[in-house]
Amino acid sequence: MFTGIVEELGEVVSVEELTDASRFRLRGPLVTEGAKHGDSIAVNGVCLTVVTTENGEFTADVMAETLKRSSLGALEKGSRVNLERPMALGGRLGGHLVQGHVDGTGTVAERTPGEHWEIVKIALPDGMARYVVEKGSITVDGVSLTVVEAGADYFTISLIPTTLDLTTLGIKQVGDPVNLEVDVLAKYVERLLGHDGAGAAR
Repeated sequence: MFTGIVEELGEVVSVEELTDASRFRLRGPLVTEGAKHGDSIAVNGVCLTVVTTENGEFTADVMAETLKRSSLGALEKGSRVNLERPMALGGRLGGHLVQGHVDGTGTVAERTPGEHWEIVKIALPDGMARYVVEKGSITVDGVSLTVVEAGADYFTISLIPTTLDLTTLGIKQVGDPVNLEVDVLAKYVERLLGHDGAGAAR
């Protein structure tokens, strides 16, 4: 379990194409400190399992399903990535409960700079808008954020200078894909109320 508070802006060192997966080598001296084989690290909001660690770098295997359903398939050598270790039991929950299980990818649709912050509009994939509510939580590329406006097929977020400086959201351009994870509580409520994926009662 993660919190959506990015610890480190890392970098893709290499991507090795395998038969039905890819092996990523990523640089992240902070998150690899004390990490060992089998540990979890969130990369742009995707929970990955550490295979090896060495000199501030770690490797992780990413299966085809994950590459297909997230934006990790678009990463290449030199790409910057948001990194976060799992929350320690008893630690502070600075963001919200994040599983590291991406629900889909959105697209940066518009950026509007302000004097002290920047408004970013993100287009939603089909079927996800029902989980996004104004002032609710959403994870964008592993960053816990508050929804400013929730539209029929988009939402907006307001990014402060710290978020722009310390995460990939500061360098994402219009048209770039972003990983989205909605608040898991919304999905559980939908299931408990007996609604199907289209929002209709069964």
